[in-house]
Amino acid sequence: MGIQTSKIELAKLILNLDNPTILNKIKELIIGTQKDFENTLTAAEKEEIEIALSQLNKGKRTSFDSFMAKVS
Repeated sequence: MGIQTSKIELAKLILNLDNPTILNKIKELIIGTQKDFENTLTAAEKEEIEIALSQLNKGKRTSFDSFMAKVS
């Protein structure tokens, strides 16, 4: 089963839930997972992400192939 299929199946299950306690637990799990990821980043990594987002917002982009040529 692909990731998109899994997402759709999960969405269907969630839409059919009527128990607010379970819905809140699912929400906490998803939000907690996202926050956990952010907590694993170093200050330098967070700064690099901010720089990259700023560059993207200014239209500065690098193709994947160009990037791979630089880091390989």
